[in-house]
Amino acid sequence: MISRLNRMPAILAATLLLTISLARGEEAPMTPEDAATVGNNAWMLTSTALVLFMTIPGLALFYGGLVSRKNVLSVLMHCFALASILSIVWLVCGYSMSLGSRGGWFGGFGNFMHRGVEPDGILTSAFQMTFFVITPALIVGTFVERIKFSAMLLFSVLWALLVYAPVCHITWFGGSGENVSLFTRWGVIDLAGGIVVHITAGVGALVACIMVGKRNHPMPPHNLPMTVTGTAMLWVGWFGFNAGSQGGASDAAAMTLFVTHLSAATGAFVWMLIDWFIEKKPTVLGIATGAIAGLAAITPASGVANPAGALLIGACSGACCWWASMRLKKALGYDDSLDVVGVHGVGGLVGTLLAAVVGSSLFGGELQLGKQLGIQALASIITIIYTAVVTFLILIVVRLVCCGLRVSEEDERLGLDQAAHGENAYND
Repeated sequence: MISRLNRMPAILAATLLLTISLARGEEAPMTPEDAATVGNNAWMLTSTALVLFMTIPGLALFYGGLVSRKNVLSVLMHCFALASILSIVWLVCGYSMSLGSRGGWFGGFGNFMHRGVEPDGILTSAFQMTFFVITPALIVGTFVERIKFSAMLLFSVLWALLVYAPVCHITWFGGSGENVSLFTRWGVIDLAGGIVVHITAGVGALVACIMVGKRNHPMPPHNLPMTVTGTAMLWVGWFGFNAGSQGGASDAAAMTLFVTHLSAATGAFVWMLIDWFIEKKPTVLGIATGAIAGLAAITPASGVANPAGALLIGACSGACCWWASMRLKKALGYDDSLDVVGVHGVGGLVGTLLAAVVGSSLFGGELQLGKQLGIQALASIITIIYTAVVTFLILIVVRLVCCGLRVSEEDERLGLDQAAHGENAYND
């Protein structure tokens, strides 16, 4: 009785406020549908910011710590410049080519300069823009410390339009009736970009690092604390990358966020164990790289994986990406400076294929394992071939326009901070 009496003033106050509101003719409380829309929009606004945060400063710091002291500003400049330029390209024609309503391999130019994009479509465009920005930025890590700044910019813009946009369109543009994108019609699973982002970036990086050539003066990472800081930013930003791809604040988004975290944690743990067992010491660089491998691999499957599936994908990506980065690269002799191929390319492929496994009845899902695995593999093969051919052709054009892809031997020795930008990160 006493507790009930204690609540009486609050009840009376609430009743009085409600009576005054109704008397003044104020709007009624939001309906559940309106509240859900507000909540979904709030999450997508947050996710958009998180994915941009992955490029600047996340990726910039992750890559910046891995290069030598004389090239750190160069790498930071690459990421910042791409975030700026590609955002403008997205506005002009990137959105239209990626998500326009035309069928076929690209969306056409019907939405040139965002013409015809309704106000309620701007948030979707902004979110997708951050993917358009980060994918070419990932490739930067393969040819750092030796590529011309002009060549990097021209390559990235052409690659975004001629590789990313078509693959994005055939994977994510749903359409209706006869106007349905190829991979959508097949039922390809790629929630957040195992194919669109990681396989394309990995294959593009492999072709690019071979055509640009090896570094003449490779040096160990100059600042691993910077790299770990960037890794942590990428890890947190990836929640927007994957869970944001669910389109709102839903139970599905919560599961996607959870499995994303579990895969990253497992990838980091497995890479650390392999380092510990083979190299005799667990390394900071290894555990950070393993986390990125786990994040890349769960990306396509994060919409169908349960926690057990996330553990499988994280473990497989940690092991496979370690082998690709530490053994395969040395065996084949290509100079993928920051392991874009081994981590993003291999990780994206592993996750794309394993999506069929973790979404099958083996893990409580509804997919037919054999059929879905074939679909995932075919989509991956098409993407790999298309990306490799077009990337090669783009680099031929860039080489002609920029009078070569890489800086001179003297500029490489001096470092691109000073040679390309006239600045130094350290004055000691």
